[in-house]
Amino acid sequence: MSRIVHPQDLSKAAQNFKAGCAILLIAEEGVWASDQHWQTVGFDWWQVNAMALGLALDDVHYVAEFDGQDYFAIYLESSDAMSDGQWQGLRQLLPHLNEAEFELLGRASQICQWDRNHRFCGHCGQETHYHPKDRARACNHCGLHSYPRISPCIIVLVTRGEHCLLARHQRYKTPMFSCLAGFIEAGESAEQCVAREVFEEVGIQVQGLIYQGSQSWPFPGQLMLGFRAEYKSGDILIDEEEIAEADWYHYSELPLVPPTESISGQLIQEFVDSFS
Repeated sequence: MSRIVHPQDLSKAAQNFKAGCAILLIAEEGVWASDQHWQTVGFDWWQVNAMALGLALDDVHYVAEFDGQDYFAIYLESSDAMSDGQWQGLRQLLPHLNEAEFELLGRASQICQWDRNHRFCGHCGQETHYHPKDRARACNHCGLHSYPRISPCIIVLVTRGEHCLLARHQRYKTPMFSCLAGFIEAGESAEQCVAREVFEEVGIQVQGLIYQGSQSWPFPGQLMLGFRAEYKSGDILIDEEEIAEADWYHYSELPLVPPTESISGQLIQEFVDSFS
């Protein structure tokens, strides 16, 4: 069970920014870490470094309570501000995180990115300010409120008997094969998106959709909705702009696939386990 407690009232939660809290440092390069372990700094770090780094209380974001401790996040515009450790991307840290840690760090990263990208109103261009209670930036000029955005996506494992359809995406730098995935478009249901994405990427039709679960995926801010689907008809014809190769693989002879920390890896592992 998750040990993350999300704040109900940000104005009250902000009062907990004091001695004893833990601060996550976020930069463009990722999360402040030591080797393969994420690190925090304390309130004493803030007292010593805030002025020199040009940080104000508005730059401090309450993330959650984790194992009884309050966690805050700060985005550093320059990663050079820290010199006695290293920055690690969340993707690189993922195999070394448990579910609760990934939730905490992913939440911190998404909050910092949202804040960084909404300093000015997207409607009138005026500077925005924090809402006194909600997680939002408000424009006092036109009244627009900007909340952290989450993009819904589908990810689906297509199966045909003892085989599953796996694809290697063009963006992958390693020869890793995964499930098919894509963003849900405006006015589209998740089920419609599954059918469209599968047909667009590999040219086949599916049936028998079963919802399997979801995962927050902070790269940069997706909510992945996981499905299983059965093959219906068609031959594999890949969209070469997105897919490098795709094929059917027997559950006992799979290529390199994502780890089970990801929902893609979980969908594949559940398929394999169904034959044991």
